[in-house]
Amino acid sequence: MSRRIVVDYPLLIIAILLSLYGVSVVYSAGQTDVPTFVSTLYKTQALWLLIGMAAAYWITNTSVRFIEWVAWPAYLATLALLASLLVLGTGAGANGHMRSWLAIGGHRLGQPAELAKITVVLMLGKVLAERREAPTSLLDLWKPALVVGIPWTLIMLQPDLGSSIAFIGIFFGMLYWSGVPWPLLLLLASPIISLVLSFSTGLWGAWFLILLALVLWYKPYLVEGIVLMVSNVATGVVAPLLWEKLAPYQQNRLKVFLDPSADPRASGYHVLQSKIAIGSGGLVGNGFTLGTQKRSGFLPEQHTDFIFSVVGEELGFIGVTVAIALFLALFLRATRIASRANDPFGGLVAFGLMSCWLVHVVVNVGMTLNLMPITGIPLPFFSYGGSFMLASWLAIGVLLRISGEGRGEAGALLA
Repeated sequence: MSRRIVVDYPLLIIAILLSLYGVSVVYSAGQTDVPTFVSTLYKTQALWLLIGMAAAYWITNTSVRFIEWVAWPAYLATLALLASLLVLGTGAGANGHMRSWLAIGGHRLGQPAELAKITVVLMLGKVLAERREAPTSLLDLWKPALVVGIPWTLIMLQPDLGSSIAFIGIFFGMLYWSGVPWPLLLLLASPIISLVLSFSTGLWGAWFLILLALVLWYKPYLVEGIVLMVSNVATGVVAPLLWEKLAPYQQNRLKVFLDPSADPRASGYHVLQSKIAIGSGGLVGNGFTLGTQKRSGFLPEQHTDFIFSVVGEELGFIGVTVAIALFLALFLRATRIASRANDPFGGLVAFGLMSCWLVHVVVNVGMTLNLMPITGIPLPFFSYGGSFMLASWLAIGVLLRISGEGRGEAGALLA
């Protein structure tokens, strides 16, 4: 008996459009006055797109139950890969100081952190779905925190700040979707907020009073309340020590975030050239492949971290709007799939994948405009990278599978 094809067309079309848009911009990024190795990378990116689509197709022919079952072994496998980077890891390009690439025999095979984002989403979804009620105390969150904390620690040891931010977004996004009250989420994030605000005694003091009021209002367990207050005080105290522990390039990145002109020829160079490129694009841009900043070699990392600057320079406000609109459509579609999933695991995974993409887009676009510090986080479906494109389409495959079962069908592509 033949099976009819059932496709989540909106999601599939959005993903294909984003990918084709991205491959075309990678091609443009390689068109410079002085040819470089970037000129042929679009071919590799297109190949990884096809591999990713094939992997997504395979996933859609499994089941959500199979995806849930494979969460544990996949999670453990990626932890092993992340741990191996501490010995076998190498850097690449501007991130040569990091150990985020798995290399064997001098050949870089990929970035396990990209696959780890998916397996952490699956594992965290499995852990949260097993609870009959939403967590209501910090003690209830120890297991989800452990699931995310182990890979997050391994990634920070590389050190890869960009990927670590994505894991934090996944963690809080999935906790929110699982029903964790917003005051508890704010309490959980309070040490990080204290660390960020510790540069100003006035702001940190005001935040501490707000936190104290929140603790008195929410009334966590006594031990939890004490630990929260002590940890916030501790982060405020150790912040200067942590600053001294940062490498000079990391300190400079934070400094130029506040004032790029403070070091225009070194740490501030990237963001200044990015803003010049985007600003020169105007309404319709300078034309596809014709961006002057890019062609002259002034725009750094134009095929990876700053690929959005190429979009702004060559396609202008219209091109940027199209890209942002496609990403927004992807976020809305993933959220719709999460809301219509027929079980908690599917809904949590769909929203977790959306949260990961959202962090990537917000941080990457923000750093090209100097609205975020430069962290080296890529733009989904656009930035060059085989492991990143593969991971993006593996996520699309999972969403297609969840979408199919959420509508009561036997499959997302084949039913």
